[in-house]
Amino acid sequence: MIDETHAAGRASWVTSANGHTMFPIQNLPLGVFSPDGGSARGGVAIGDRILDLGSALEAGLFSGAARDAAEAASGRTLNALLEAGPAARQALRRRVSDILDAKGADAAKIETIAGRLLHDADRCVIHLPARVGNFTDFFAGIHHAHTAGTISRPENPLMPNYKYVPVAYHSRASSVRVSGGLVRRPNGQRKPPEQDAPDFGPCRNLDYEMELGVWIGPGNEIGSPIPIAEASRHVAGFCLLNDWSARDIQAWESQPLGPFLAKSLSTFVSPWIVTTEALAPFRIAQPPRPAGDPAPLRHLNDAADQADGCFDIGLEVLLLTPKMRAAGAAPHVLSRSNASMLYWTVAQMVAHHTSNGCNLQPGDLFGSGTVSGTAPGSAGCLLEMTRGGRNPVSLPNGETRTYLLDGDEVVFRATCRRDGYASIGFGECRGTVTEALTLG
Repeated sequence: MIDETHAAGRASWVTSANGHTMFPIQNLPLGVFSPDGGSARGGVAIGDRILDLGSALEAGLFSGAARDAAEAASGRTLNALLEAGPAARQALRRRVSDILDAKGADAAKIETIAGRLLHDADRCVIHLPARVGNFTDFFAGIHHAHTAGTISRPENPLMPNYKYVPVAYHSRASSVRVSGGLVRRPNGQRKPPEQDAPDFGPCRNLDYEMELGVWIGPGNEIGSPIPIAEASRHVAGFCLLNDWSARDIQAWESQPLGPFLAKSLSTFVSPWIVTTEALAPFRIAQPPRPAGDPAPLRHLNDAADQADGCFDIGLEVLLLTPKMRAAGAAPHVLSRSNASMLYWTVAQMVAHHTSNGCNLQPGDLFGSGTVSGTAPGSAGCLLEMTRGGRNPVSLPNGETRTYLLDGDEVVFRATCRRDGYASIGFGECRGTVTEALTLG
């Protein structure tokens, strides 16, 4: 799937796309935006600008399959394009790359109408890229699972099913929000070990979880599982996902059925869908399982998926406290990890999710589970980093954190790098904690 759109030497007549940017011409992520208070519409991020697909259609810049795809992507959500599948995305990507190419056949003509086609990203409102019908959160980060398990049950960190089943739970689609907003500290039931009975009040242990978000493209009919060999065709692209977590509420309510109100308070995603086509140069083999681990069961075992179903995506978490903000300081990097740390591939998640006949729909969203590594400074959440709040994190300005305080802003970033190819990024997933509501 690597083609001319990935060529490192390709440059754009949009000059901001040619320097240090998350969105060079080799990326072309898809999203939905409103320019200067206008209506929501589909667009493509390029440097610090956004290509308006509707305006490009009106200018007659698309034809054939690319036109059909651009029409599907030009509305208030991208669900129609996600449903159209890989061929439509590929046709759109190739034509958009040609439109923006500094050496494209139409470059001189297109530059003369650039004012109609492009919008300054920092003057636009960015929306959720798709209507999320269903949201499933996986638990595929084995190092997170092991560390979290060690904190709560040191004698048995991983449950017996973990290395056989891509563990997941159905989360709340209605509270998925786009990056940049406020997350309100939730109220809920809490029962610390020293209390005989629970009480109700603001969460004391609010946390983030660094996850990879997965946008589903074409779905499947109910009762018709997706075979593992075909699963990757049902994945349209990726984003960053912050699964805000109220740890004290979670510890009490998760017995025996698992997370509920501790997770449904809000989930933030980065606004741009980085397509599977853009990520083609950054596919790698799934790391071998440790000696003694069971092989995936038949419905999850595909040689091609094991050969290139993993993604080399560098992830980082940053924190900006109110004190740092007041001093004009930059956000502090708390941790760095990589998507290759996930125990299960995305195709395995799709295949297992549908193995009982469950139907996926275009625009469904998966969370990968917290992506943590084994090295110091690679934990994907504060629960791991502070060992359940026992070891506070020290910040450069002298502050410490066990969990998030009101006013703290959490920032996720991701970058893909490979020799011989242009680096691409995901943009940011930001969110700021605000105080809990006072309940009578």
